[in-house]
Amino acid sequence: MGLTDKLDLLMKEKNINKAELARESGIPYTTIDGFYKKGTENAKLSTLKKLCHYFGCTLDYLTEDEAPEEVQTLAAHFDGTEYTEEELAEIRQFAEFVKNKRK
Repeated sequence: MGLTDKLDLLMKEKNINKAELARESGIPYTTIDGFYKKGTENAKLSTLKKLCHYFGCTLDYLTEDEAPEEVQTLAAHFDGTEYTEEELAEIRQFAEFVKNKRK
């Protein structure tokens, strides 16, 4: 999957087009459109960094030709008074129980 394929995917996720990407990222429309018409071999690092910053992705993701792997993330964040200390300890114990089931 090339850079323009990834741009298409990322723009679709944000529900934007090339003109909106140009306006919101600060990259000239002609530069973005040029990727599609002329190729991306001579893309400037500064432009790629702006794209990464805008989309919240890594430079590796954007520039590698491989198809992106499906990432599955599960995260939990507990703060404040949502849970008591006893409940948090129970949650930690359950997480350990789940991990130990793998062995």
